[in-house]
Amino acid sequence: METVQSIKQRFEIIGNDPKLNRAVEKAIQVAPTDISVLVVGESGVGKESIPKIIHSLSHRKHGKYIAVNCGAIPEGTIDSELFGHEKGSFTGANNAREGYFEVANGGTIFLDEVGELPLTTQVRLLRVLENGEFIKVGSSQVQKTNVRIVAATNVNMFDAIEKGKFREDLYYRLSTVEIGLPPLRERKEDIHLLFRKFASDFAHKYKMPAIKLDDDAVKYLQNYRWSGNIRQLRNSAEQISVLETKREISLQTLLSYLPQEGSQLPSVIGGKKAENDFSTERDILYKVLFDMKSDLNDLKKLTLELMKNGSKVQDINPNLIQKVYGKSDEETFFEEQPRNAIIPKAEEIEQEEFEDDEDDNNYLFAETVEEEEILKLEQKEIELIKKSLEKNKGKRKAAADELGISERTLYRKIKQYDL
Repeated sequence: METVQSIKQRFEIIGNDPKLNRAVEKAIQVAPTDISVLVVGESGVGKESIPKIIHSLSHRKHGKYIAVNCGAIPEGTIDSELFGHEKGSFTGANNAREGYFEVANGGTIFLDEVGELPLTTQVRLLRVLENGEFIKVGSSQVQKTNVRIVAATNVNMFDAIEKGKFREDLYYRLSTVEIGLPPLRERKEDIHLLFRKFASDFAHKYKMPAIKLDDDAVKYLQNYRWSGNIRQLRNSAEQISVLETKREISLQTLLSYLPQEGSQLPSVIGGKKAENDFSTERDILYKVLFDMKSDLNDLKKLTLELMKNGSKVQDINPNLIQKVYGKSDEETFFEEQPRNAIIPKAEEIEQEEFEDDEDDNNYLFAETVEEEEILKLEQKEIELIKKSLEKNKGKRKAAADELGISERTLYRKIKQYDL
């Protein structure tokens, strides 16, 4: 059996982090078997190296090795890509096609970003894992395949299972052995080593001297978060190698190529929202409360005008009615108000709370009027209708005009109150 160090040299895996060495060791141990493997880790940590190691050390090393990026294939065609299709099975299927599981028979398939697979495809994949059977799209014939599956994902599979995005039974079939690769920020001692390797490679590629970091730049490099992991480190090394004329790189120069951590978007850590998310929700709550405060203020103004104008709706600003009730119908006051609504006496409107309404922070209108001095709206309506009918000698049309309502509404009120 090959050693961890020899395998790392063979596949150009750089670093001496214990977690990295353990991942390589597990890959070497499971390679001779046919059990399925799930490689987990953040994007950019180099998960694609593990299935290559497993395939090269297995008895399938002379068979085909196919790497499939599940997240890059459209949902409508991924079944055809993986399992093949028959001629005429869908629009554009002019010829029959072999899928990856048929082509890689006797070899290894690496399913990268397996967490992105549609649920229907997950069912088909589960069948392949359980008994090696699959059916082409548009066919009814069951076919057999002898393929080893190594999958990789950068998503939290348990969260995906809980949200119904990934089948639990498929997860346990894929993860017979789980190999985790650590993020670059947990491999501080390897960061400068990797940077020097990349700088050397690019110096050779572009035929120029290799760049070198000063001590302060090295310290910052090792303590930087590296959200994009090795991929981000490699890109940064290439940028600096090509764009900088000086080969000695200072901290100030390095900073100009790295996004500052404070400018990064808020992220979800450990299933909890970042602090900035709560700030956003708080702002929304404040806006809702201020809107409620404004609505209540408008309602108080409407009531005040109603009192001052002797409850005649036609004398009230229609824009104010529309603002409060959402419409300017002249019958709003009589038609929309609940039977048990209450309204204060006209004498109470001169209270200081109404006079300084704009600046008053106390918006509890009920507290400005003594409870025992409140009259029911129903009694006020009866009183107004009686006075109007008496004034107009029982003529309903004239009384309705004076009250600002339709004759039909007045008739209904008379019948309702048995006047």
